[in-house]
Amino acid sequence: MNGMRWNIALCGALLWLASGGAGAASKAEIDAEVRQAVQNFHKHTSAGRELAQKAAGMLVFPSVIKAGIGIGGEYGEGALLVKGKSVAYYNVAAASIGFQLGAQARTQIILFMNEGSLASFRRSQGWTAGVDGSVALATLGAGGSIDTETAKKPVIGFIFSNKGLMYNLTFEGSKISKIDP
Repeated sequence: MNGMRWNIALCGALLWLASGGAGAASKAEIDAEVRQAVQNFHKHTSAGRELAQKAAGMLVFPSVIKAGIGIGGEYGEGALLVKGKSVAYYNVAAASIGFQLGAQARTQIILFMNEGSLASFRRSQGWTAGVDGSVALATLGAGGSIDTETAKKPVIGFIFSNKGLMYNLTFEGSKISKIDP
């Protein structure tokens, strides 16, 4: 029974966090974290940097925290960059059920490769990956290259930590909503 109480308490804390209970960061804080995340991204993958330079927009979540014990959740705040400037702020949240234990922080970057995909995202009142738009998750091949089929997609996502690009992760089900920090 003690484990069940812990699980309920964790779920409550995750829901509180995902609902913004922890308080949104300021625009200046988000912008500083986004700049650092983009610098780290460029260090990890030159192919990603090349794609980012071609992208119509870049949605950056510097720190997405995921935690769970059986039932889990994730939350992070970030900014949409167009031509290198923050034009809007967003949060990402998701919930999951299944075998999981622990917590992790990671950076998520979504590139909108054309004006149409960017405009569709910006018009949405809440965008869910896999429902409102498909995100092709980039993986690195030999020599740090990105699969050529992935590079042709209109929306490309990267997930990485301070140790490099992360594999076997997904954006599917992540709800992205505009915020006003």
